[in-house]
Amino acid sequence: MRYVAATVLVALGVAAVAYGGADDSPGLQLVGVLLVVGAVVFAVRTARRGT
Repeated sequence: MRYVAATVLVALGVAAVAYGGADDSPGLQLVGVLLVVGAVVFAVRTARRGT
């Protein structure tokens, strides 16, 4: 279930980066990148814990 949340966050982050690039909004792109990085960190930490 936690991997599903991480996958949804990555998809949302990628969409934010794409929309921010089309709209020329650097703030939205930053939020998207932070979402992607946070989701990857969350997934790696979850995998390392083994739960």
